[in-house]
Amino acid sequence: MADEPMELTDRILTVPNILSIARLFGVPLFLWLVLVPEEDGWALVLLMVSGITDWLDGMLARTLHQASKLGQILDPVADRLYILAVVIGLALRDIIPWWLAVMLPLRDILLFSLVPFLRTRGYSALPVHFLGKAATAALLYAFPLLLLGDGGGRLATLADVLGWAFAIWGTGLYWWAGILYAYQVAQLMRMPRRVGHQ
Repeated sequence: MADEPMELTDRILTVPNILSIARLFGVPLFLWLVLVPEEDGWALVLLMVSGITDWLDGMLARTLHQASKLGQILDPVADRLYILAVVIGLALRDIIPWWLAVMLPLRDILLFSLVPFLRTRGYSALPVHFLGKAATAALLYAFPLLLLGDGGGRLATLADVLGWAFAIWGTGLYWWAGILYAYQVAQLMRMPRRVGHQ
C-alpha cells in the first residue's frame, strides 16, 4: 500500500527540526576537523551521526506527526550543505579531484536556476524523486569511505575502492536525477498556469 501524504504543520520547534538544525551546525565543524587538525576519525564520527540523525528526523516526523514546512526545507538543505562541505574538504586535502568537487555543486546550481520557472506555474519545488534520494545516499556513503581510504593498509585500500564505486555511481545518479527534474520543469512550462497564479 502506498504511503499517505503527511499533513504539514507550521510549527518550528519540533523534534525533527531540532535534529535538522543540529545537523546544520555540524557542517562547519566537519570542515574544521578535516582541514585544520585533520582529525579524520572525529570527522567520520560526525558524518555517521549526521547520517543517523538524517534518518531519525524523517522517522520521527512520521511517527510523531511533526512533519513541517520548515522541515521540508531544512532536511534537503542540510544534505546539500554536507555534500558541499565534504567535497570541498576532500578536494582541499587532494583526496578527490577538483572536477568531482565542481560537478556536484554545479548540478545544484542548475536546479536552483529552475526555481523561478517553477514559481511561474505556482510551485516552489517539485517532489523529491527516488533517484535523487538514492544519489544522495550513495554520495553520503562514498565520502566517509574516501576519507577512510586516505591512509595506509588493507582497510584503507578497501575503503578507497568502495568509496570510489559509490562516488561514481552516486554522481551519475545525482546528475540523472537533476536532468529528470529539469525535464519535469520543461513539461510544466508547457502547461497552463495554475489557477490563482499570475
